Amino acid sequence: MKKFFSSIIEYVKEEYKFLLVLLFLFFFLIFPVDYYIIVGGDISDVSSRVQVKNSYSSKGSLNISYVSELEGKMATYLLSYIIPSWEREKISDYKYTSLEKIEDINFRGDLDLKVSNSNAIYYAYTAAKKEIKELSSKLYIEVVYRDQFPSPLQVGDEILSMDGNHYDTTLEYSTYLQSLKEGDFVTVEVLRNGKNQTLKCPLYQEKDGKLILGVYLSLLKEYQTKPPIQISFHKEESGPSAGLITALEIYNQLTKKDITKGKKIAGTGTIESDGSVGAIGGVEYKIMGAVAGGADYFLVPSGKNYQDALKLVRKKKYKIQLIPVKTFDDALEKLGESF
Repeated sequence: MKKFFSSIIEYVKEEYKFLLVLLFLFFFLIFPVDYYIIVGGDISDVSSRVQVKNSYSSKGSLNISYVSELEGKMATYLLSYIIPSWEREKISDYKYTSLEKIEDINFRGDLDLKVSNSNAIYYAYTAAKKEIKELSSKLYIEVVYRDQFPSPLQVGDEILSMDGNHYDTTLEYSTYLQSLKEGDFVTVEVLRNGKNQTLKCPLYQEKDGKLILGVYLSLLKEYQTKPPIQISFHKEESGPSAGLITALEIYNQLTKKDITKGKKIAGTGTIESDGSVGAIGGVEYKIMGAVAGGADYFLVPSGKNYQDALKLVRKKKYKIQLIPVKTFDDALEKLGESF
């Protein structure tokens, strides 16, 4: 054993410069950078995430198109300049303010997914003429514009009341604020980390005269449905971009008519509270993922998303057929007409 350790010590003495270089390179390459590395994507059948009791089967499939993100390290950052399909996205591009933390970004992504699923359930059950009843309505703080409007409020706070009054919508809260004046303090009760807190929050006035607290609120509704439904996305999946496809999958499971007609359909786009399909970022990556996954059709928000997608499809000479959509009802109608 002594001989073994002696040989190791002797080797280190002789090769210490080389070993130091290796150690330096190791720590250099794993050093974190302020980037996400986009490495392309694929599609995934959303029926694996949506379960409606006693659902109808489908010959085809509705698929979410996704991109894969690697944690930004020096190694992956440098490789993104070598591998053509890898792209870089600054973490700051995901921030609404310079003071936001990664935890704020992650909370917003999780909340956006929950709100998206809630909207998808509402419009799918309504279109399918199935029973749906609202159980709760909660308001959460998604963004705090603290660099412009100092506030004790935090991303993730659930708003319980303002000056002792509870409201069910963002409009009701905003209407109450307009009854006050700039410089007033509003007593806001929030639920933070499972505990109630009462905060004194200053009221600010925008250039247009509107009075604000300097935050962005998001409304999350929970529903009771018949038949019951469960939606379970993977832990790493967040954000609202799967909203449209999720809504279509729910509708397809609720109705006898198979809207896929045996085709592999992919798509992207948010489903907003008014039923409109909202634009998403990185639509080109989503198209590439859909093509890689062998999708026949791709549903894309109309407007700039569609124009960007069309430009890429023509440039790459992809055979996938694009279907621009404006609303959930528009998507249902065009699926019925397209094939």
